[in-house]
Formats: sequence, structure tokens, C-alpha cells
Amino acid sequence: MYTADAWPIACKMNFGPLAEDGTPIAEAPLEIWRDQLLQVAELGFKHFDPMDDWIPLADISEERFAQFQVLLDETGLACPAMSIGRNSVIDADRGDENLALVHRTIDRASALGATIVNIGFQQELTEPQKEALWFWLADGHHDDPGLYDLAVERVRELADHAQRLGLQISLEMYEDTFIGTVDGALQFHHDVDHPAVGINPDLGNLIRLHRPMPKGEEMYERLLPLSNYWHIKSYIRDEDDVTGAYMSAPVPLKYGVVNYRAVIRRAIQVGYDGPFMTEHYGSDWLGVGAENAEYIRQVLRGALRSFGRDK
Repeated sequence: MYTADAWPIACKMNFGPLAEDGTPIAEAPLEIWRDQLLQVAELGFKHFDPMDDWIPLADISEERFAQFQVLLDETGLACPAMSIGRNSVIDADRGDENLALVHRTIDRASALGATIVNIGFQQELTEPQKEALWFWLADGHHDDPGLYDLAVERVRELADHAQRLGLQISLEMYEDTFIGTVDGALQFHHDVDHPAVGINPDLGNLIRLHRPMPKGEEMYERLLPLSNYWHIKSYIRDEDDVTGAYMSAPVPLKYGVVNYRAVIRRAIQVGYDGPFMTEHYGSDWLGVGAENAEYIRQVLRGALRSFGRDK
């Protein structure tokens, strides 16, 4: 059980896969890695999530991985979780390759002392998504219902691996995938039926969509009891019933359409004890993430006291 100050609240490493000179970040000099890690540490983060759209840690050499671990000691950063982005294990072209990637990620996550590997079924952005102001405003990948049983089988396989190493798998919710709605996520979790599998209630992925959507607080109420990791982000959202128009945009946690003070307090009340990862698109993503981390800690202090979990 964590205190509010010690609770792992990770920064998403949103620096991108390329250095400023265009070099793949995986091949960049250590000084670039150090600079990016220091930027995170200097804003008060103690934890980070090295999502695979940054440095693909599963695929760098043992030598480079050892150097990376030294940098973490230098910067004082720890890794409570590692996330897989758009590398679905049921991708029609790269599913087998991606499955092997997640297995390697589990091993590297264990070496870094993480407790969670986060996966989802989202796939590469479509061309319209790449051209849109916000990628979620264009239509993207839709999971093939015929691959449902394979998805369940492969998640169980990964969960067995994670469990052997003392880790858990978290399933990230994302639109138009098997876990793209509350009902879908709960059903998929039930069908996987594995003690090392939980849900990542990343409802920002849904609230930002320009389509009808249940209220965030109502969705969280159903998901939080099964959640073990939380990509947390916020959006403003407006709906015009007369014209059918929608509007959404990313904002810091305390300004969006979801009352995250109430939702985080509810999470603590029902026993949530997993890490958080602050995520933000556009503007100063790192600065907003740091503000969000402090906001979460402020809410946690009161919630842990209120619900008797501050002992």
C-alpha cells in the first residue's frame, strides 16, 4: 500500500521515436537519452513509462539496455510499468511478431522492476488519421470479430509469462477494439479469466471521440474494481443535440468534462492500488503531465485519509 507521496505516478515519454537530427532515438547517443530523462526528473517525476513509441527497450542490445539502467540510477527515475502502443498481437500482418515483442517487453520490464505491462489492440494510424489535426477524429482500425478467440488466447499466454515473473498485464481501452467499450472490456476480461490480468480504464481515449458516449463517471464506476493500471488524461467535450455536432480538446485533469477528484477518490474507495501514467496531447505535454501528477497526489492525500488507507 502506497502513501500519496510514494504512489507511482509515471510520466509518459512523449518525446517521439526520433532525435532532433532525425536519428532513431534507439540509436541516439546516451546524452540525448540522459537529457530527456533529466527533463522528466527536473519536473518532479520519480517514475516514468518507457512506452515503445519512444525507445523500444525490448529490442535494444544488452549493452544499450545496461547503459539505460545506469541512466535511471543517475536520474533517480524508476519504471513501475511499460506500455505497448500500436503493436497489437492480433495484427493481421504482424501479430506473431508483435506477440514476440510483448514477451521480450515482459522480460525487460521485469529487469527494470516494473509490475505492469500494458497492452492493447490498437494498430497503426490510417492515412486520414495521420493528416487530421487530432488523429482520433478520423476513422481508424476496427478489430475483426473473427480474431476474438485468438486475442483471448494470446492475452492468456502473455499473462502466464508475466505471472511467472511477478508482473501483471493491463488491457488498455481503445475505441473500435475488443476492449473499446465498457461492456466489451468487462466481457473480454471475463473471458480471459486470468488472475494476472486487469483493465487500464483509459477513458480519455473514448471521451475525446466525436460520437455519443456515456458519462465518464458512469463508465469509471464499472471499470475501477478491475483496474490495475491507469493512463489518465482529460478532455473538454461539448455536444449539440440540435445539430449533432461534437467538440473535444485535451486539457489538464482538473479542467475537463470528467470530475477526476471524484473519480480518483472513488478508485481509492474501491481498492485501486495500481500506478498512474499521466498522458497529454498537444501544447506542453510534459509540463501538463507534471501538473497532473501533483493534482493526483493532492487528491490521493485526502482520499487515503478519508477511506482509512493512510496507515
